[in-house]
Amino acid sequence: MTAVQGTALTCGIDIGGTKMAGAVVDAEGTILAESRVESPATDPEAMEAAAAALVAELVSQHPVTAIGVGAAGYVAADRSTVLFAPNIAWRNEPFGVDLARLTGLPVVVENDANAAAWGEFRYGAGRDVDDQLMVTVGTGVGGGIVTDGHLLRGAHGVAAEIGHLCVVPEGRVCGCGNHGCLEQYGSGTALVRATREAVEASSLLARDLLERAGGDPAAITGPMITDAARAGDQFAVEQLERLGHWLGHGIASLVAVLDPAVIVIGGGVSAAGDILVEPLRATFERELAGRGFRPRAEIRLAALGNRAGVIGAADLARN
Repeated sequence: MTAVQGTALTCGIDIGGTKMAGAVVDAEGTILAESRVESPATDPEAMEAAAAALVAELVSQHPVTAIGVGAAGYVAADRSTVLFAPNIAWRNEPFGVDLARLTGLPVVVENDANAAAWGEFRYGAGRDVDDQLMVTVGTGVGGGIVTDGHLLRGAHGVAAEIGHLCVVPEGRVCGCGNHGCLEQYGSGTALVRATREAVEASSLLARDLLERAGGDPAAITGPMITDAARAGDQFAVEQLERLGHWLGHGIASLVAVLDPAVIVIGGGVSAAGDILVEPLRATFERELAGRGFRPRAEIRLAALGNRAGVIGAADLARN
């Protein structure tokens, strides 16, 4: 790939199963222009065309020199090929090569959670450390690892799939095909599932939350649970506390291996703030190996919100 000057403007693209967000980002992590389009997730060629059109729109406003893509899938060591994506029709797709051909610009492709982790490391909650673990809690559990100032990608480019750490042997079946993954207990999907099950068991504590859902347990959503907890609904608070417990359990195992200085908690469910983070921290501190005899990693909420992916992807293209 052609070298890109460190002060150049670059374009970050964050591609998910339903939307594609893009932004022009400067060397300070400031977004100068942004746009988004729908993701034609079932058609790889249409995805390339949509990404190229998004880039063309952004390039028309600013002199972009390179493109960084955060893709929701496994990205090969070449940082160009998407090996597999669960919600997009990508199977060994040479997305980076094709997008470079369509745009005439150098392209770097990275896993979307890795890109978000890099954005937080460079410009967000982890900008003052060299070793960071980021955990994103949304529909699933994702994350990224920075060690000694470098993004950990592994031998084949697919490291840091932390949502598939086994926390319950022979536990719930995961979409990855294994059992008992952290994602099945510590994600937004798990939060909603467990809450609906408790409501359907006729828990009297769930009455207020059920009223918010119009009397239909199937209408309960993650944001609804968070809003109820913030309003003081003890049942909703307990659901987030349980989620925090599972995340703290998984993070304690990860920290025993990685020893980061900072743990950054991001994703949609992190909007619950201390209602989620305090039980997470308590479980983490209780279960960390060597507790009381080792420096303790600081747990922080992410700072960049849903723009972390485009900011991180753009910076990876620059560097």
